[in-house]
Amino acid sequence: MDRMHELVKILNQWAYEYYVLDNPSVPDREYDKLYDELRELERETGVKLPDSPTRRVGGEPIKAFARHTHIERLYSLDKAVTEDELAAFVTRVQKVDPVAGFTVEYKFDGLTVCLTYENGAFVRATTRGNGTEGEDVTAQVLTLRSFPLTIAYKGTLEVRGEAIIRLSVLAKYNEAHPDEPLKNARNAAAGAIRNLDPKVTAQRRPEIMFYDVNYMSEDPVPSQEAAMAFLRAEGFKTYPYFVKCTTLEEIQDAIDFIEIERKKIDVLTDGAVVKVNDVRVREAMGYTDKFPRWAIAYKFEAEEAEATVEAVRWQVGRTGKLTPLALITPVELAGATVRRATLNNFGDLTRKDVKVGSRVLVRRSNEVIPEILGAVSHAEGSVPVQKPAVCPYCGAPVSEVGANLFCTNAACPPRIVQKLTHYCSKNAADVEGMSEATLTLLHEKRGVSRFSDLYALTKESFEGLEGFKEKKIGNLLTAIENSKKMPLDRFLYAIGIDGIGRVAARDLAAYGSVEAVEGLSFEELVAMENIGEITANAILRYFADEENRAELARLKAAGVAPAVEAKPTEGAFAGEYVVLTGSLASMSRPEAQKKIEALGGTAQSSVTAKTTLVVAGESAGSKLKKAQEKGIRIINEAEFLAMLDH
Repeated sequence: MDRMHELVKILNQWAYEYYVLDNPSVPDREYDKLYDELRELERETGVKLPDSPTRRVGGEPIKAFARHTHIERLYSLDKAVTEDELAAFVTRVQKVDPVAGFTVEYKFDGLTVCLTYENGAFVRATTRGNGTEGEDVTAQVLTLRSFPLTIAYKGTLEVRGEAIIRLSVLAKYNEAHPDEPLKNARNAAAGAIRNLDPKVTAQRRPEIMFYDVNYMSEDPVPSQEAAMAFLRAEGFKTYPYFVKCTTLEEIQDAIDFIEIERKKIDVLTDGAVVKVNDVRVREAMGYTDKFPRWAIAYKFEAEEAEATVEAVRWQVGRTGKLTPLALITPVELAGATVRRATLNNFGDLTRKDVKVGSRVLVRRSNEVIPEILGAVSHAEGSVPVQKPAVCPYCGAPVSEVGANLFCTNAACPPRIVQKLTHYCSKNAADVEGMSEATLTLLHEKRGVSRFSDLYALTKESFEGLEGFKEKKIGNLLTAIENSKKMPLDRFLYAIGIDGIGRVAARDLAAYGSVEAVEGLSFEELVAMENIGEITANAILRYFADEENRAELARLKAAGVAPAVEAKPTEGAFAGEYVVLTGSLASMSRPEAQKKIEALGGTAQSSVTAKTTLVVAGESAGSKLKKAQEKGIRIINEAEFLAMLDH
């Protein structure tokens, strides 16, 4: 028996080095020799130790998967696909804790599995399923070698990971099975774990990358950093890239790094995961009915390609910000030939080490302007990009604010054209056909400088301008006229208030009018879920500026009347401003918000001075506490359902 314990200890250490650390210390023949000796001893004694590596051999096929309820619910993650959505997430976290720390990790594309341990021994593996209940895949997971069968922790434990198949393993499998190749790594991993025959699982050689401690009965980990350290110390396979961040810029840098490096690794990835590090902050934020509020998946849904930077020019945006634009060797991306790509600012260009002559990774997603993610390599003659001292268009001095450079001339022509272009864009006023080139021409030849100038255009305004025939002019004028009734959230986005993206604009639109938004105080603004102090001050500055107020008046006089959806004036929630917090068992949050609106109420995203009612579901967080402090009426889910049925 002593020899069996010795063999198990040695073989498990060698397997850990090989499968978890990817750093084998002995050749395969040495492992096979001791493995055969152990198997013979087990045959002779009829004893198999709990952590014996022979337990990992695939057994007989099973007839069906049993169902198993997780100790702690396994939530899925909300996702962001734009920097605006990512910024809104960071703002929400910083409202709970202004100095909250974050972690960034790879998001692997496979099948989520949950492993359970009791008294230091592995007892079960299940799929995520619906988050509450999954399929028991213990027999299949036992064929994998990227996790320990015994651990030092003696309490009840659930750990979470992603079952994956390495791209190189998939390629070798398909070479050996040309008649029945596996479509992709994600489907291959899911199919391997959910195959009723464990021998098929073993044949496909999946492994698990662990990233979360889902439940601990004793001494729970206080942070994501501690969770990862615990997993590594206990012998679970984790991916080495793990970054702590404190600012949105640091988070974006880590995401950009992952997007570049994921092309070089042997695992299929589809994004990055951003989490709040401290468990105490997580508890304060709570959950929606589907997602934790303290984590988000940044999804890579864009196409990417490598190109060479041939030159860098500087563009002036609507705020005066100078943005470096790279002229690159042509590449095909998202159905278009791309010859230009942008970087965020001079600091971004420096961090990403982009030089003229560099080989860079370029991303393009649908209609989004192509951007450079970072340098892949440098040529012998690569040249650093010089920082401009004056605006390349008007010659005005350049000011430097943090990593950004700004033209100091408010009348700089490209700056005006970019403000107009933003106003006319699809997600704003949506003036179809009003391109940047057309607006440049109208600015130069007809003096169009303000949004309100667009509504003064007539058929005669286009006479003598090259390329403008009667049909094109008619279409433009019709589009301008139609824009007068744009939705309020798009109008608030269109006028270009600093820091107001589409997410924050939707929140502001809930107040019902431009005048109502103008009347909001600093306290009311920062109380909103997606608006922080900097953005709140930007809103106040915008409405305090005399020229902005005059322009809003000119737009109103021109007939621009942002449309606000009429709400019922009768119903159980008539006149109520309602905030939902926590999760509801009976319906999703969007469904509940629609029911509130249909019965005359206004659904809010956060507790403000206007809030009159809070519906508190399971795991209600900081909104409930804030409502209690303000003395706002609070009801539970049963009372909410009773109001719906009233």
